[in-house]
Amino acid sequence: MAWYLWIALGLVIAALELAKPGIFLIFFGIAALIVGGLAAADLVLAGWVQWLLFSVIALASLRLFRQRLLGRLEARDGADRVDTLVGEVALPTADIPPHGHGRAELRGSTWNAHNVADVPLAAGQRCRVVQVTNLVLDIRPE
Repeated sequence: MAWYLWIALGLVIAALELAKPGIFLIFFGIAALIVGGLAAADLVLAGWVQWLLFSVIALASLRLFRQRLLGRLEARDGADRVDTLVGEVALPTADIPPHGHGRAELRGSTWNAHNVADVPLAAGQRCRVVQVTNLVLDIRPE
């Protein structure tokens, strides 16, 4: 395949990664760009060698670097996690019986809430979030 087609393929694949992030396609895009650069420098001429290099580079870089990148991005996004809601004040929108479920308002949004206390919660009563489980706030009175 001509070198400029490899470059175009690499750019298209990289653009697809931007459209649907998942840190997966970018490795194939980079591999296509590398093979395009090697073909442009006349270092790799045979088509089967280009495809073999593309496959090996893409799969090896995917295997070697994907988990590291995901780990770094997760560590950086830690401040946006739902777990940071622990300790915040939530207000039940209706009465919630002891160990019952209901809705509570927190940071301007309404959440599913679970009363983990042995006493009922009244609507509008200040409560503390003690845990977040599957996007359900475990709350108890202050």
